[in-house]
Amino acid sequence: MKTDLKHYTVDQVLDGFVYNELEAKGLFGLAGKLTIQPEYQRNYIYNDGKRDVAVIDSLLKGYPLGLIYFNVNGDRLEVLDGQQRITSFGRFVTGKFAIKVDAKEQTFSSLSKDQQRKILDTRLDIYECQGTETEIKQWFQTINIVGVPLNAQELLNAIYSGPFVTKAKVEFSNSNNANMQKWRSYIKGDPKRQEILEVALDWVASSQAKSIDAYLALHRQDQGITELKTYFTSVIDWVGGVFIRPPDTEMRGLEWGRLYELYHSNSYNATELNKAVDELRGDPFVKNAKGIYEYLLGGCEDSKLLGIRLFDEPTKRAAYEQQTKKAKAADVSNCTLCAHGDNANKTRIYAQNEMDADHVTAWSKGGSTDLTNCEMLCVMHNRSKGNR
Repeated sequence: MKTDLKHYTVDQVLDGFVYNELEAKGLFGLAGKLTIQPEYQRNYIYNDGKRDVAVIDSLLKGYPLGLIYFNVNGDRLEVLDGQQRITSFGRFVTGKFAIKVDAKEQTFSSLSKDQQRKILDTRLDIYECQGTETEIKQWFQTINIVGVPLNAQELLNAIYSGPFVTKAKVEFSNSNNANMQKWRSYIKGDPKRQEILEVALDWVASSQAKSIDAYLALHRQDQGITELKTYFTSVIDWVGGVFIRPPDTEMRGLEWGRLYELYHSNSYNATELNKAVDELRGDPFVKNAKGIYEYLLGGCEDSKLLGIRLFDEPTKRAAYEQQTKKAKAADVSNCTLCAHGDNANKTRIYAQNEMDADHVTAWSKGGSTDLTNCEMLCVMHNRSKGNR
């Protein structure tokens, strides 16, 4: 890959700059010659009132801004590295945020003329790079953008850039999408960092036993994202239809795509399911509230999903002592199942470390996890008892 060092001022780079607050593509500079945010680039993530402000502070203080890289694409240029900094320049100059100067809030227009000129006249050191698409994208994968490494999905977007990724990002990476609040009730992630898109891709790809890489490679040149949108919407609508309640915080980030594949063909009484969720969320013995939803979808069979609180050591010790005292007085085993059997252990007194605590009445059948519902069984009988 060939490189050529050039020098542009901030004013030159921002010539023709327009910032699209909806995060779609279309950021340009150098009088339209420069594409600031090509489709393989991440979305703008510096608008946090810290990093964007720090960039402008650096301009005013004359601090080095680091090298910027442009890709030469015919008679046009594309930003390879420096998009976050350039977009911060442009957003400040066009009045999108303010900074503090001498403890006073200042927008670009309220700065003194000499401060405005200092920003606009700042010289940027820029390497213009020429290479094949493969070389450019391989290089793009290796760089860090001002200390913020590309995450996995941002790298995949770069590798498989094309019409499919472009349209998918418009749908799933736009934090102003009217559906985003609903989606983020069930999904963890920042749309600007492609984390909602990553979940959507994972769901549809997994339903076809594919990886996200394989799915993107297959659909890279697709002109539409109908399959992706349809599957994603089906999962979200199914969750909302089965659990007819404002989304609980514990529902956010669950593997809804996997659960949809396992259970969407089942019939559920949404009213009863909703009631069961409330009961389990209020049960003091349920330690893992996130497991409630899969537990109910699966027919209440796998109580391990709930992390049911086990008997603590003082309770087990008290149960052992009570049980052993009665067993010795009756000359039978302190394991109640051994005592009622007809075997060599009928009168055996086990040490506490040879026994396990168990619910007399199973938790799933309403039994509590306290001394009144605790019995000590020998290891063999406890493991064979199951959920009776």
